[in-house]
Amino acid sequence: MADTLELELVSPESLLMTQAVEMVVVPGEEGDFGVLPGHAPMISTIRPGTLAVFEDGKVAQRYFLAGGFAEVTTERCTILAEGAIRLEDIDRAALEQELRNLREDVGVAGDETAVVSLQIAEAKLQALDSPTYAGAH
Repeated sequence: MADTLELELVSPESLLMTQAVEMVVVPGEEGDFGVLPGHAPMISTIRPGTLAVFEDGKVAQRYFLAGGFAEVTTERCTILAEGAIRLEDIDRAALEQELRNLREDVGVAGDETAVVSLQIAEAKLQALDSPTYAGAH
C-alpha cells in the first residue's frame, strides 16, 4: 500500500489542487470521513464544511467547501466542489456583513436561494470558528 493518495480538488472556476497527500478528511453529507491510501471505492455527496488535508501527520491545508461530490478510489480522492476557498482566505468582516444581508433577505422575501446562501455562509463562519483540525498553518 502506498504512503500517499492523489487529491484533486476542482471547483466550477478552476482546478484548485492536484497533489499527493497522506490523508484527507471530507465533510460528507452523512458526516466527516477520512480517506487514506487504499480506501474502498465510494462516491459521496458533500455538505458545506471543512476539507482537511493532512501531510506529515498534521493538517497542512483547510478549505471550506460549499457542497459537491467526492469520488474515492484506492489511490485517488477527487472532490468536485460547488465552491471552495482556503479558510485562511476568508474575510471574516465581509462574511459577517454577508450574513447580515442574507438574514435580512430571508426575513423579507423568504427566497429559497437566499435560504441556501444563508446556510452556506453560516457553515463558512462555523468552519472559521471550529477548533476541529485547527492545526493547519
